[in-house]
Amino acid sequence: MHKAPWRPRAAGPPTQTSAHLVEFSSFTLASPNTPRATPQHRLTTMAPPNPCVPVAARASVPTVLLVFLLLLVQVSLASGTSDIVLARNITWKSIDFKTILEWEPKPVNYVYSVEISTRWGDWKKKCFQIKKTECDLTDEMKNLKEMYIARILSEKPDKSDGDPEESLHANTPSFTPYLDTNLGQPRVQSFEQNDTKLKVKVQDSITSFRHNGTFQTLRQIFHQDLTYTLYYWRASSTGKKSANTDTNEFSVEVDKGESYCFNVQAVIPSRRAKQKSPESAIHCTSQDRVVFKELLFIVGAVVFVIILIIVLSVTLYKCSKARAKRDNKENSPLNTA
Repeated sequence: MHKAPWRPRAAGPPTQTSAHLVEFSSFTLASPNTPRATPQHRLTTMAPPNPCVPVAARASVPTVLLVFLLLLVQVSLASGTSDIVLARNITWKSIDFKTILEWEPKPVNYVYSVEISTRWGDWKKKCFQIKKTECDLTDEMKNLKEMYIARILSEKPDKSDGDPEESLHANTPSFTPYLDTNLGQPRVQSFEQNDTKLKVKVQDSITSFRHNGTFQTLRQIFHQDLTYTLYYWRASSTGKKSANTDTNEFSVEVDKGESYCFNVQAVIPSRRAKQKSPESAIHCTSQDRVVFKELLFIVGAVVFVIILIIVLSVTLYKCSKARAKRDNKENSPLNTA
């Protein structure tokens, strides 16, 4: 049987089989009896609907954006506060009601502000955006028996919209001026030693607390709560004696002719802590000068008596001699005649 030679088939419209092959290449499984797919149908069959994939895509985009924004805000806040340091080593320095708050460290690229309040929470800003590490709060403590607290704010010099509204702050210990201020060193106003009496007068310290515009003394503030102690001893020994008074004057018995040294100390016995002031400077009497003066007086008196005796003796001698001569002259002519 003679076979006809093979010839390429002329191009023409795609047959149903070729259409099936094309659609198969487009991930569409079709049977030979499947009708030819339209373009819209082909597009649909190329990406079959899967409810899981599109929903996940739509939900992940805003979630990622939200997380990104939150991280961005946290980084921004961290960069804005990373150089700001809280105050530490906070101490109250107060002597005779001059009260200064001190702390550390020195600020770099930020500033401090200080607020003070009573126990009732009436906060008042005293030192505003300072570079120093101290703040004088003396004038804010108008009630010396009230308890005060303070807080030190660490903040940027110029706040921006992204900065937190409340600044970082460190709280101080509570402080009651009447109980917590240290007593300053007292001074001796005058002293004298007469025979067996040593008298000392103490001058009350003038404080930094003002009442009606006048600085008050320790006695005006503490009244009878303020006492003084006198420590005294012979200049030639180290054994000390002491005396107390709730006034400003001492009068103690001492040995006659002995020089004495002494100093004084302010005391608040009603306090539990910080009762005593530093001791005053040491003063000494000098009985050697008194003895010298007494000796000089005695020697002068003796010399005066001796001179007086000599003068009187010479005068009497001259008088007696002159009388003798006169008597001789009167008696000589009568005897001759």
